[in-house]
Amino acid sequence: MTTLYKLTDGNDRTYGDTQWGAGVEHITNGKDELCGPGWIHAYTDPLLAVLLNPIHGNFKGAHLWEAEGDVRKTDHGLKVGCTRLRTMRQLPLPEITTEQRVRFAILC
Repeated sequence: MTTLYKLTDGNDRTYGDTQWGAGVEHITNGKDELCGPGWIHAYTDPLLAVLLNPIHGNFKGAHLWEAEGDVRKTDHGLKVGCTRLRTMRQLPLPEITTEQRVRFAILC
């Protein structure tokens, strides 16, 4: 299992009303495309999770979770797809400055 990071909304839910929390694990079949129901999305770094939230989950009042998962697919380093993911503990969201966002946008 790899240490990963999962973003949820303020109620600890993601797409399809999937509930997450400390020690919660979900398993999928890994079929079809990465953005399909066969995959659970996660990030390899908490900064990526926060920076990409507006174009991925767009969660308002987001919560960040440290998680353990089995990475089976990747989206060119933006996010990963797992067939098994367990959220372990909630972490504070990293604070990102405007300058950091601009630098990230330029690198993209």
